[in-house]
Amino acid sequence: MKVETSINVEKDLLEAVDRLSEDKNRSEFIEAAIQAYIAQLARHKQNASDLEIINERADDLNAEALDVLDYQVAL
Repeated sequence: MKVETSINVEKDLLEAVDRLSEDKNRSEFIEAAIQAYIAQLARHKQNASDLEIINERADDLNAEALDVLDYQVAL
């Protein structure tokens, strides 16, 4: 469900929206930009969480990698 809203933006920003919107109207363009920004924030949050998990388990992961390398060398 779409909801009508009102926002205030700098004039040059609105001019850029109009210039770049191509086949979309302002609302469609701004909605797509907001969706893309929210998706980017979600990816950054997930990446930070993944990195934290990797860092917490780094010693175990490195030990496992060394075991694999030792096994390959032994062949």
